[in-house]
Amino acid sequence: MLAIAIQLFIAAFSSFLVVGFVSMYDPDGLGGQEIDVAIVGEDRAVLEAAADEQEGLNTVRYDTREAAYGSFENGRAAAVLETTRDDQGRLLVDVAAPEEGIETTLLVVQLRETLEAVEHAERVGNADRLESLPLSVPDEVDASPYVGFTYTILLPLLLFLPAFISGSIVVDSLVEERERGTLELLRVTPLSLGDVVDAKLAATTALAPVQAVAWLALLAVNGTTVAHPVALVGLVAALALLVVGLGTVVALVAPDRRQAQLLYSVAIVGALVVSTLLPEHPANTVAKFGLGSATGTTWLLLALYGTLGVGAFFAVRATVERVDPADL
Repeated sequence: MLAIAIQLFIAAFSSFLVVGFVSMYDPDGLGGQEIDVAIVGEDRAVLEAAADEQEGLNTVRYDTREAAYGSFENGRAAAVLETTRDDQGRLLVDVAAPEEGIETTLLVVQLRETLEAVEHAERVGNADRLESLPLSVPDEVDASPYVGFTYTILLPLLLFLPAFISGSIVVDSLVEERERGTLELLRVTPLSLGDVVDAKLAATTALAPVQAVAWLALLAVNGTTVAHPVALVGLVAALALLVVGLGTVVALVAPDRRQAQLLYSVAIVGALVVSTLLPEHPANTVAKFGLGSATGTTWLLLALYGTLGVGAFFAVRATVERVDPADL
């Protein structure tokens, strides 16, 4: 119940998380904050024009490097952009920014967007030098950064968290039953060890898809459209069965709670590392189902996760058959 309460707390403050995280890579979301940057060097017009189109960024022109860097050192300018042209006419921009920090993160993001605009302008201006036409690029569209954050970060977080916590719950449940002696009391009943393990596995596995349905409903109430909710719930159920099955095997073979949680954590981290080798990361699979852009690979991976979940269940059954209840 405590784990569910923690997840509910995260879901309740999802809007706050969205605003906080999005502002880290979209400073416009903060609003009302102007940052002064010093510009010095040759051919500054292109850079100034791009910076003026960037909200929250104010450019100050300096005639000498000494004056520009002096303004930066005195704190009057947040950064220095120095422009030069090489022998081939390419525009080079050197950026001087403060050391690491939240303010530096916001500044770097704004400067990155400015430099991307400069790069685009330079490419368009030098298009006549191309010997052949490049591939056609789709027209740019205005999109809210909150949409990308919701589908690529928030949605996977809300769906994966219940599965991982369910695995941790089943580990603690089985190990505590054994350490406190209540598992031995359960053996007095007509239930076998396999029946007890199956009941715990089924209960903890069912928690994840139920919570996934609740989180998807909360997102729908907040205006977030999910294209394939049934597929996402099925994905969570498959991952939950896989993770809970892994946790159950660990709890049956580990000698104590500390080692069981350690083995479970290492196994989850290892599984996350292995998932990077897949044609599509699980988080991308969730995002594609949410956006309605699922491909054939996405559906095949859903089937793969379901197969692995079933395999984890049979691995639990095989482990139970090998374990002597008297040794637990």
